[in-house]
Amino acid sequence: MTASSAEQLRKDGNELFKCGDYEGALAAYTQALSLGATPQDQAILHRNRAACHLKLEDYSKAESEASKAIEKDGGDVKALYRRSQALEKLGRLDQAVLDLKRCVSLEPKNKVFQESLRNIGGQIQEKVRYMSSTDAKVEQMFQILLDPKEKGTEKKQKASQNLVVLAREDAGAEKIFRSNGVQLLQCLLDTGETDLMLAALRTLVGICSEHQSRTVATLSVLGTRRVVSILGVENQAVSLAACHLLQVMFDALKEGVKKGFRGKEGAIIVDPARELKILISNLLELLTEVGVSGQGRDNALTLLIKMVPRKSPKDPNNSLTLWVIDQGLKKILEVGGSLPDAVGDLTVTANSRMSASILLSKLFDDLKCDAERENFHRLCENYIRSWFEGQGLAGKLRAIQTVSCLLQGPCDAGNRALELSGVMESVIALCASEKEEEQLVAVEALIHAAGKAKRASFITANGVSLLKDLYKSSERDSIRIRALVGLCKLGSAGGTDFSMKQFAEGSTLKLAKQCRKWLCNDQIDAGTRRWAVEGLAYLTFDADVKEEFVEDEAALKALFQLSRSEERSVLFAVASALVNCTNTYDYEEPDPKMVELAKYAKQHVPEQHPKDKPSFVRARVKRLLAAGVVSAMTCMVKTESPVLTNSCRELLSRVFLALVEEVEDRGTVVAQGGGKALLPLALEGTDVGQTKAAQALAKLTITSNPEMTFPGERIYEVVRPLVSLLHLNCSGLQNFEALMALTNLAGISERLRQKILKEKAVPMIEGYMFEEHEMIRRAATECMCNLAMSKEVQDLFEAEGNDRLKLLVLYSGEDDELLRRAAAGGLAMLTSMRPSLCSRIPQVTTHWLEILQALLLSPNQELQHRGTVVVLNMVEASKEIASTLMESEMLEILSVLAKGEESPVTRAAAACLEKAVEYRLIQPNQDRE
Repeated sequence: MTASSAEQLRKDGNELFKCGDYEGALAAYTQALSLGATPQDQAILHRNRAACHLKLEDYSKAESEASKAIEKDGGDVKALYRRSQALEKLGRLDQAVLDLKRCVSLEPKNKVFQESLRNIGGQIQEKVRYMSSTDAKVEQMFQILLDPKEKGTEKKQKASQNLVVLAREDAGAEKIFRSNGVQLLQCLLDTGETDLMLAALRTLVGICSEHQSRTVATLSVLGTRRVVSILGVENQAVSLAACHLLQVMFDALKEGVKKGFRGKEGAIIVDPARELKILISNLLELLTEVGVSGQGRDNALTLLIKMVPRKSPKDPNNSLTLWVIDQGLKKILEVGGSLPDAVGDLTVTANSRMSASILLSKLFDDLKCDAERENFHRLCENYIRSWFEGQGLAGKLRAIQTVSCLLQGPCDAGNRALELSGVMESVIALCASEKEEEQLVAVEALIHAAGKAKRASFITANGVSLLKDLYKSSERDSIRIRALVGLCKLGSAGGTDFSMKQFAEGSTLKLAKQCRKWLCNDQIDAGTRRWAVEGLAYLTFDADVKEEFVEDEAALKALFQLSRSEERSVLFAVASALVNCTNTYDYEEPDPKMVELAKYAKQHVPEQHPKDKPSFVRARVKRLLAAGVVSAMTCMVKTESPVLTNSCRELLSRVFLALVEEVEDRGTVVAQGGGKALLPLALEGTDVGQTKAAQALAKLTITSNPEMTFPGERIYEVVRPLVSLLHLNCSGLQNFEALMALTNLAGISERLRQKILKEKAVPMIEGYMFEEHEMIRRAATECMCNLAMSKEVQDLFEAEGNDRLKLLVLYSGEDDELLRRAAAGGLAMLTSMRPSLCSRIPQVTTHWLEILQALLLSPNQELQHRGTVVVLNMVEASKEIASTLMESEMLEILSVLAKGEESPVTRAAAACLEKAVEYRLIQPNQDRE
């Protein structure tokens, strides 16, 4: 019984494989293996699993499965061939050719094996030629670069560029590595010359990219400490290049080898966890080292943000986060608590504290239980106490600055720190200090505390008068603008609720006017003007403020200029203000019955501002587009900074979706680079942000020429976000727009259709062909019609035991004319490409003849044309079917159509009749008509 079950599962797997369900086939073969098959059957199942892995492009597993089949049966020629295919894809050509030679010896007349052997032989010869020609080039390039006489020459510059280009190809990187390249690159780093250091770092990126053993060897030669120390140099370009190299090294250690000379990997014993900890430990040490540049410290924080937290909550292992908290939390807090330009403090930039806050927030969010979070709180509180108690005024300032850092990041930890004895009292007291730097620290802490609901009521009661006094009486703009932001935060506590006003009528407009005034004053430094944007981000909850703001062209221009400046911490505030102006925050229309019930129970009911109605929002969007909002947002998306958090990306995605809502605005968005900016937003960020960006991409793809909107290779990147909108957790509108966009793409080229198939969209599209909503059903059918040009989709329709063809035939007889057109188009395509389907049409439904006749009698010429093409394909495919058609009313219909005015319909109808004459099913009349 077990043998019978295994055999049945194997057959099931074969059918699933033919239908293109490779994962299902793989599962069936795996289950069959578990039932104790004979060695011969095991060999067959393993080679079938190898075929599945080849289709799924998992070449390592394909090689492994084929090897298992060969172990069971050394003469299994199919297993040998599949292993050779996997080895070729993995770049192990020397091993692949051995398997192919064995295949040819077993089946000398097999032309497929002979052709494959010729192809792979050519690849090996090309590789040998390339490697031998690069030998001399590598040596010559290093000679020029290390020659002191060539200093600053064009020759030296060209050699460095060539070295970097060579390292981008895996074969070139391997050649440099094997030519003592890492030691020679170390010599270039030791010169201290900017151009040579950049060339060395960029070449090392090519050597280490996706290659674990080369990365470990490189770290061994250069020393992890040496590589990390380059981050701290004053030269910004060199520091960024070192940051990129360390990121590549981390990825190589984390992910292992994805390509390259895997046969050589076993020569080095690698412990990735140990290497990673050494790398991260050195980055943590760099954070608090004296002499490290502020830019270098920021780059170290950026790397830790990318490296340490888990990519997904589904990953149960957060041990790296726990280790970093134990080993480096105090160092991160030290950077977050440092004051720019303060004597004796670490050198930091205006962005350092924000980067530290983001890292702290990510570490805290990565914790899984209360015990881990309590440990985090304890370490933070102990650090703050160590500065607050017994360290004098300087210590108190450091402690308060650290609390501000926590409030901007993991606010739970910040709120707990505020409750420590004496902290809040010191903040209030220092707000009245005569020294500007002390006032700045205290006022900023007060502002950050005011943003937390837990503290807002306390500060409203105790801090509003203080902030008002500072705003009115301070002679320093830097203090006044911060006090104003504190008032803005408290004034916007009601959010978009028109009925909840914290201040007197008109106060928020006055505050906003002053914010705009400071924002437009380019005499004030960018770091101070950022606070004006912070204030507007809160005040633009008020619709009156939104209206005045979008009408102020100078303020909008200043906002967009500031978003492009070096002051990266302004990005979130800019994005928040734009979300408020475009009303793209989440808002649900309250149920009228629930509103009445709430009023009856005397409960508060939120009210929408009259100027937040759709007509006002559309007008604001138009003004923003005219002011150049798309260009500004495109620059924001390009930012390589931790400040561009996933939350910030989501805000930008929301705004983009609002900007492309109207069809007439989409051309403007595309012209200013919106299409390009949406791609990274759709591929990275929060789930909501990615969905919003994907929907915006869908809208652009539907109404514009995709090849113009997404030129070059970019068009292929659009497919994955669009397919993500087909998932069931997306709305019906998102499903519909995704299907329409995919229909457009599927009609462009075979390569795009293959990309759609690769993203496993076909089963989801098929599912929507059964959707109750007629527009979604129609869009899915149109998409399938375009995909039917691909061989793989034709195979699905031709496979036995499915109702795909039946569905198209039945839809061709529906009342919905657009659905009929899509289904008939699919039928015309399929019957043309696969004549075998013609004989199956009469079998799928007894009404097939009526449906075809209805198509030919339709007043819509496009439906007539598609119907006549289907009939022509059926007539040409089989004399038997042609006989059935000619014995029905179809003959009369075709005769009438053939006599009409010259058109594709008359030509197709005439061709049907000519074929029937050829079959001698009908006779032409005397006029040969």
